[in-house]
Amino acid sequence: MKFLISACLVGHPVRYDGKHCLHSKLKALIKTEQAVVICPEVAGGLSTPRLPAEIVGGDGFDVLQGQAKVLNSIGEDVTQAFLYGAHQALEWAKAHHVTHVILKANSPSCGASLIYDGTFTGQKIQGNGVTSALLKQHGFEVWTEDEFLKALDLHED
Repeated sequence: MKFLISACLVGHPVRYDGKHCLHSKLKALIKTEQAVVICPEVAGGLSTPRLPAEIVGGDGFDVLQGQAKVLNSIGEDVTQAFLYGAHQALEWAKAHHVTHVILKANSPSCGASLIYDGTFTGQKIQGNGVTSALLKQHGFEVWTEDEFLKALDLHED
C-alpha cells in the first residue's frame, strides 16, 4: 500500500491557523517511505496562515459540479484555489501510485465524512471536502485520520 496523507497530519504547519495536527503513527509512514504528503490548500496557492474557509451551498461534490462555493470567513470566494489544489492532489496521488488516502477530518478541502456547514458557527454536516470528493470520484479510498488510526489499532491487537 502507498498512502497520500494531509501534510498537517505529519507535522507540517500548513493549517489555516499556521499550526499542524501531528499524529506520530502517520508520520512513521513517511519515514518508511510508505506515504507521500500534500496540503491541497497550499498546493492550490493559499498562504499559511490564511483565513478559515467553509463550503457554502453543499459539499465538495457540489463544488466540483459548480453548484457550491468555498468562501473564507470574510466572504471572499476561494473556490478556484480549492479546485486547483484538489487537482494537484489527484495528480500527486497518481504520480506516486497511491492506493489509500488519509485526509484531515472536517476540512473544506480534506474532510471525508463531515465538514463544517458553511455558517462559520462550528456546526458540522455530512459531506466531503473538495479534495476528498475529487479523489473519491477517481476511485481512491479516502479515510480521515481517526478512521485510519482506529482501523490500525484494531489490527495491532
